[in-house]
Amino acid sequence: MSTPIWFSGVDLTVLNLRHESDINGHLGIELTGYGPDWLEGRMPVDRRTRQPMGILHGGASVVLAETLASVAANLCVDPAGFFCVGQEVNANHLRSVIEGYVTGVARAIHLGRTSQVWSIEIRDPAGRLTCVSRLTVAVVPRRHPAPAGQHQTADHRTSALATPKNRSLNINPR
Repeated sequence: MSTPIWFSGVDLTVLNLRHESDINGHLGIELTGYGPDWLEGRMPVDRRTRQPMGILHGGASVVLAETLASVAANLCVDPAGFFCVGQEVNANHLRSVIEGYVTGVARAIHLGRTSQVWSIEIRDPAGRLTCVSRLTVAVVPRRHPAPAGQHQTADHRTSALATPKNRSLNINPR
């Protein structure tokens, strides 16, 4: 058995409630399991996630992959001092899916001080590999403490980008 990588406990009910009003809720993504070094979730293949050809949209697979790895990345850091944001995502779509649920599992490849790299495998209802993805995230120090019991919002993330150093590089925080 692997040593747990999580900063503190993992509560799937709380995590699912936290994301029910964002893209995850819209697409029907739910976190379904975890182990010492992995996080699992699933997404329905239905009218919300299919492309016009009737198969799972590749972009929906990428949303599932990025969701799993982003949530997992944030579970690995002290939320009072840090948060994680995606920097680069890629995906290879290997097999089409027309119905049921696809299930993804995210596993850490690298957990560093300033970055993390995650590998995500997505499988169809028969367990066949349909997509492999990788997400690189930045581990960002919080400028202000996170509100108790709340997750970080986009407004807090953009304020972390609005430093004098970044403004000189013409990075628009909006």
